[in-house]
Amino acid sequence: METTSGKRYLAASLITFLTAAGILFGQEICKVAPPTASLSIPYVKGSPVLNTDPKSETWKGAVSAWIVKDCTRTIDYPTLKTEVRAFWTDEHLYLLFICPYETLNIFLPSQNDKPRHGLWDRDVVEMFLGADWDDIGRYREYEVAPTGDWIDLDISLDLKTHRTQGKSDWRSGWNTSARIDSKALVWYAAARIPLKSVTSQAVKPGTRWRANLYRIAGQGPDSQRQFLCWQPTCAPGLDPNHVPENFGSLTFENTIPKR
Repeated sequence: METTSGKRYLAASLITFLTAAGILFGQEICKVAPPTASLSIPYVKGSPVLNTDPKSETWKGAVSAWIVKDCTRTIDYPTLKTEVRAFWTDEHLYLLFICPYETLNIFLPSQNDKPRHGLWDRDVVEMFLGADWDDIGRYREYEVAPTGDWIDLDISLDLKTHRTQGKSDWRSGWNTSARIDSKALVWYAAARIPLKSVTSQAVKPGTRWRANLYRIAGQGPDSQRQFLCWQPTCAPGLDPNHVPENFGSLTFENTIPKR
């Protein structure tokens, strides 16, 4: 077992300072009010080819959610507004992130053949998924960068200290794809996540998972970067991503939405 990067705890300290400073400048800390964000995910037959083209047949049966809010403060980032498309099949959860950007903060050269530790220190999208509603400190973390770099982690979080541990030898068996459209200033990340990597229980219409979706963007130290949440966690002093008490939820449906 290895502990989550110390940089993430430093980031939490920096965010504490920023949120305190933010109040002085009219940027109040957000509040979580139930019900938290929820997304009903449609079912698609077969095993569609994973790709990053939002106009392709693969994503025509998907539903959309949006990541635009700061994780901790009452701020929106309209120029970074990120669309997330989702659907599920008998074996996988599919997700596509469509990410407008102004500049990129990435690791070079890319490293797609093995997990890239510390990926959260650069531009990245993240998916946190948990099927255990009793032990909410157990969930999976999946990350993809514009370069296609990735990491997946089996997380155990202590709800009293909010310290996390991730199994360094755990792999989900997922598939990823990413590309950068430098002309349009948009980058894309797609993921096909095995349902069995999140839970050993059968997933069927009506199944609900705890979940949150994130995007980290921007240059410089964490104090100057943007931390966006689908469901803001509103927890100054903590790593804004690892607050499972304030996750949203995904519901697996058996219908295909009209687009």
